[in-house]
Amino acid sequence: QVQLVESGGGLVQAGGSLRLSCAASGSIFSFNAMGWYRHFLGKQPELVASITSGGSTNYADSVKGRFTISRDNTKNTLSLQMNSLKPEDTAVYYCAARATLFGDYDYWGQGTQVTVSS
Repeated sequence: QVQLVESGGGLVQAGGSLRLSCAASGSIFSFNAMGWYRHFLGKQPELVASITSGGSTNYADSVKGRFTISRDNTKNTLSLQMNSLKPEDTAVYYCAARATLFGDYDYWGQGTQVTVSS
């Protein structure tokens, strides 16, 4: 059972940057898809960005051009570089992984809080 642990959240002013990291307890080589979700209070979790084992990426319209997802199979890590942060990016961010290319994510981290002040 692979465990995912996020880090890098915190408080930042609008326009600033943060880099989230997700460390896996085992190899992520077998994960065909990994992604970052965020959860706003009272709303459904939103898929922020995803990346396949082949490196194909997908982003929510709200973060395109500002966020960059990447994975390092040698270090078993998933990252999310967040630039030009806005107060509406404030949420709990979760990393997720699945073995299949499509479908539900099977593995989830515990989440890390990102707060953007105006």
